[in-house]
Amino acid sequence: MNNQQLWQRYQDWLYYHGGLDFYLDVSRMGFSDALVEDLQPKFAKAFQDMVALEKGAIANPDEQRMVGHYWLRNPALAPNDAIRAEITEPLQQIKAFAAAVHQGTVKPPTVPKFTDLLAIGIGGSALGPQFVAQALAPDFPPLAIHFIDNSDPDGIDRVLNCLKVQDKLKSTLVITTSKSGGTPEPRNGLAETKAVFEAQGLHFADYAVAVTMPGSKLSQQAQTEQWLQAFPMQDWVGGRTSELSAVGLLPAALQGIDIQAMLDGAKTMDEATRVRELKQNPAALLALAWYYAGDGQGKKDMVILPYKDRLLLFSRYLQQLVMESLGKERDLDGKVVHQGIAVYGNKGSTDQHAYVQQLRDGVPNFFATFIEVLHDRQGPSLELEPGVTSGDYLSGFLQGTRQALFENQRDSITVTIPQVDATSIGALIALYERAVSFYGSLVNVNAYHQPGVEAGKKAAASILELQKAILSTLQTESGPIALEALAAKVQAPEQVETVYKIVRHLAANDRGVVLHGDRQFPQRLQIQWQS
Repeated sequence: MNNQQLWQRYQDWLYYHGGLDFYLDVSRMGFSDALVEDLQPKFAKAFQDMVALEKGAIANPDEQRMVGHYWLRNPALAPNDAIRAEITEPLQQIKAFAAAVHQGTVKPPTVPKFTDLLAIGIGGSALGPQFVAQALAPDFPPLAIHFIDNSDPDGIDRVLNCLKVQDKLKSTLVITTSKSGGTPEPRNGLAETKAVFEAQGLHFADYAVAVTMPGSKLSQQAQTEQWLQAFPMQDWVGGRTSELSAVGLLPAALQGIDIQAMLDGAKTMDEATRVRELKQNPAALLALAWYYAGDGQGKKDMVILPYKDRLLLFSRYLQQLVMESLGKERDLDGKVVHQGIAVYGNKGSTDQHAYVQQLRDGVPNFFATFIEVLHDRQGPSLELEPGVTSGDYLSGFLQGTRQALFENQRDSITVTIPQVDATSIGALIALYERAVSFYGSLVNVNAYHQPGVEAGKKAAASILELQKAILSTLQTESGPIALEALAAKVQAPEQVETVYKIVRHLAANDRGVVLHGDRQFPQRLQIQWQS
C-alpha cells in the first residue's frame, strides 16, 4: 500500500467527535472490507444488546444482575425512579461533603482542616481512583492522596509511616471502599490503619468514611462506630466500572477534581457510542480492531502506549477493565472458548528505550494503541532548537514509532484527545467501557462477572483455614514433627507442599514456628512450635 492509499484509508476510517475534539484512527489495523461485512450481523446484535442493557435487562445472567454503570452519568436512562435516586442523591452528597471538607466545616478534632486523604481499596476500588489521581489531581491539591491497595504489611507500613513521620495522621481523612465489606484486602488495610491511628491516640471514627453497599459489614461498622459518613455503592455497578460512582467520584472531588466534567465527558462519549453505524461509533470501531487483531479469539496482546506522563496508569486501569471483563473460560452458551485479551503498557517515549525494540523486531503477538494528547503544556514552550520544542519531540516520537511499527507489519490504533482534563478522562473511561461491552457481545461472553477472581478468593480462604489447623496442631505437639506427619495430622496428606509453604512463611515471620534441618530438602524438615 503506497502513501496515497494509506492517506485515503486514514480518511476513510477516521472518527472525529467535534464536541470532545476526540479522534480515533484505526486505519493502521489491517482488517478488510470483507471482514467488516461479515461482522455486520454480530454488530447489529451488539447494538441491540447495548440497548437492552441500558433499559435494565439482566446483562449479567450468571449473577442475575442488571449492569447500570452507564446510568451513573445519565440518570434519566435509569429504568425507574428508585434507581435514579440511587444515583442523584449520593452525587449531591459527595459534592456537599467535599465542599465541607475543603471549607473546614468537616474537620479533624485537633487541626483546622484535613490535609491528606488515605484511600483503602482493592481492584476497581483502587485502580480507577489511582489512574484519575495521577491524571487529574492538581499539583497542590486540597487533599494529597495516598493508597493502601494490597494486603502487603510492608506496603501498608510505608504509607502509614510516611504520614506519621510528617505528623499528618491527625489531618488525614480515611476512605475505605468495599462493596461487601468482607473483601480481605480492604478489611485488612482498614484494621491496620485503625490500629495505627488509635496507637497515636486518635479516635479513628473522627477520620473515617466508608463507600460500601447499604447493610454490608462495612456499613454496619461505620454506623456502629459513628464514622463521619458512608456513601453507597450500587449492586448494579461492578468494581471495574465503578470509577464514575462514589468509588471514584468521592476521592476525586476531595482532590479538587471536577467530577461533573468527568461525568459530562462520559455522557457525551456514551451518546456517541449509541450510534448504530460502525464507522460513526468509536467504541464499535475499537471492538472491530480488537476482533480483527486476535481473530476474535484474543490471539494478540493489547499494548497501551500513552504519550503523556499523566496517563502513566491508564494501562493498569485497562488491564482490569479488559482482562477481567473478557477473560472467560466459557461463553454465554456454556461452550469452552478461553477468551480474553492481554493488556500491558507503560508510556511513550520511555517505551522507545525499553520494549518497543521487541514490538518492532520481535514476536508479532500484539497490536499497539497510541494515546496522543495534542496540547503539550499550559503556557509557551522553550525552543530547544529553532522551531522545535520538547513537545514536538514527543509528538515526533509517537509518529515515528507508529510508522516504524507499520513498516514491519505491526498493527496499531491511535486515540487522540485535546488535553488531559476531566472531560477527556471521563470520555476515555466511557469509550473503553463501551468497547469492552461491544467486544463481549461479538465473542458471546458475559463481560460482567469474574468467576476466576472468586475462585482465587476461595482457594486463599481454604489455605488460611489450613494454616489455623496447622497452628492448632503444632501447639499440642510435645516435640518436632515431620512435614508429612504434620500434613496427615491436619487431614491434608495430599497438600504437603501447601503445608510446607505455610510453615515456612510462619517461621520467616517469627510466628512461633521453627524449622529444623536443611532447607534444600523440605521433606526432611522437622517442624516445632516454640511459644
